Amino acid sequence: MERVFQLAAERPVVVFSKSTCCMCHTIKTLFFDFGVNPTVYELDQVPGGREIEQALARHGVAGDFPVVFIGGNLVGGANEIMTLHLNGSLSAMLKRAGALWL
Repeated sequence: MERVFQLAAERPVVVFSKSTCCMCHTIKTLFFDFGVNPTVYELDQVPGGREIEQALARHGVAGDFPVVFIGGNLVGGANEIMTLHLNGSLSAMLKRAGALWL
């Protein structure tokens, strides 16, 4: 899990995703629509993706993709991101992380 947190801390928004996941696509599109350029790791395509997926599972995030980190903190999956978006707090969180300047 140390590698996951290291990757998550390198950029303001990090998304661990799978290329065939429709909810992953939806969340990435939401970030792009905000003007945010998340770092995306497609775990079914990157070297070591399976190990990252296993580390996330050991941390309690098993099979639920996407997995989103904002400002180095684990925020959660699609449900959590959409809840933050709908209640208006996602943009403030993105600003605090330095991912959004408006």
